Amino acid sequence: MRGRREKNPETDPLRSNRKTHSMKPLLAAIRFLTIVPLPGAWGTAEEDLARSPVWFPIVGLLLGIAAAAIAWALSLAAPPFVTAAVVVVVLLSFSGCLHMDGLADTADGLLSSRPRERMLEIMRDSHTGAMGVIAIVCVLLAKFAALASLDPRSLWPAVLLMPLAGRCAMVVHMAVLPYARPEGLANIFYRRRAGLAAVWAAAVLAAAVWAVLGWQGLAVWVACMAVTLALAAYVYRKIGGSTGDTFGAVCESIEVIPALVLALWPLPGVR
Repeated sequence: MRGRREKNPETDPLRSNRKTHSMKPLLAAIRFLTIVPLPGAWGTAEEDLARSPVWFPIVGLLLGIAAAAIAWALSLAAPPFVTAAVVVVVLLSFSGCLHMDGLADTADGLLSSRPRERMLEIMRDSHTGAMGVIAIVCVLLAKFAALASLDPRSLWPAVLLMPLAGRCAMVVHMAVLPYARPEGLANIFYRRRAGLAAVWAAAVLAAAVWAVLGWQGLAVWVACMAVTLALAAYVYRKIGGSTGDTFGAVCESIEVIPALVLALWPLPGVR
């Protein structure tokens, strides 16, 4: 029609607002899962955090690509033990050890053999007990030993998949468990149903293992999903649901799986 002005997509405020609105959950996921400094206040609203789990696999994949690049570069010159040690530190640094802290708190609570309410109180305690220290040592040793045992061809695929597997496991954990507390920061994630996000996370992980390992990656995917569901069942039996600490515990535990599977079952067909 004559006299009707066409909207410039770059200056249309409505379209610009929609684009900004869609990016906020991604920024919230980056803020929640990493220590990457982001300018401004985008992604800090509770609603943005509630909508962020769908982006967890993407953030995990980006972290995996960064870690794999470091591992590949180190493997060209450094001994396997040095490479493994540096990669373990890099993986820890992504979250500022926040997920490892969740693992320690979860171990202190769930392995305390106390009643449910007391377990939840222990998990909120900022002090780390013997069970927490043991859990940290075991996970770190498993990561280091598995990475140091890998063939150079298998190292970068394992490292790429580790952060991705951990973040995808967190989304599945949210989907299969209710929240164990009446209040808490992690309760924000339960404002929306996580079922579709969990299916998406499992699909992204399946696509990634296929892309880097082909059919041989099926063992990695099955192991990650099986251990994720087994841990969820154990957590549910102990405290009846998830907490922010169990999110971190699942992430750290499942991060081990890709490297462990490839170390125990060498894959000669790695691309």
